Amino acid sequence: MPRSLIGITACHVTTNQGLPAVRILSAYVTAVINAGGAPILIPPDLDEDSWRTLLARLDGVLFSGGADIGLEHFDGEPHPAIVVESDRDAIELPLLRAAVEADKPLLGICRGLQVMNVALGGTLFTHILDQLPGALQHDQAKGRERSFLAHPAQVEAGTRLADILGAAQVQVNSLHHQGIKDLAPGLIPAAYAPDGLIEGIELPGHRFALAVQWHPEWLTEHEEMMRLFRRFVEAAG
Repeated sequence: MPRSLIGITACHVTTNQGLPAVRILSAYVTAVINAGGAPILIPPDLDEDSWRTLLARLDGVLFSGGADIGLEHFDGEPHPAIVVESDRDAIELPLLRAAVEADKPLLGICRGLQVMNVALGGTLFTHILDQLPGALQHDQAKGRERSFLAHPAQVEAGTRLADILGAAQVQVNSLHHQGIKDLAPGLIPAAYAPDGLIEGIELPGHRFALAVQWHPEWLTEHEEMMRLFRRFVEAAG
């Protein structure tokens, strides 16, 4: 059986030799391959005709992690910790809306969750620690492995995410400093951190439109996290 073709959003980087490059971390690629998909990179410098042509041929889209969304796309509070990837904003926000309109399966991870929320009309805390009373330290990247389980996530009963994970609570990693403030119209919360921050969202009625704030691509040794990728790829098939 042919593998489902899964596009993964990528970012611009500069190599050690000072050369421009387009990159996606191999953890995303490996997770998609192991789930039965065939990954293909979506560079951030495609024009609209190009990304629409690509979207029509893809079976699903994985919106990957990365830096922050520009404040011009939502009503956000300026903060010195913000680092924007405006080139990614330019393609990923309309790409997500087009995937929703086409009923194309999509999975958002970290920044991908934030892209999903902003693209559909929601807002973000631009620095959680300073803007959410009683917030946890959600940026646990420094000095720890990316697989470090930072806190539990409470999964909402009756959601697609609950059906996939098969548990009311899961332990997750945490590698972000921004998060959902106002949930976009039409989306429902699917998981929460202990401080009340929304950690999972989904779009009811869509073939598969789900996003999580944690990074399951670094947790695939846990069966429930690998199942998230498998169910996404199955939906794309």
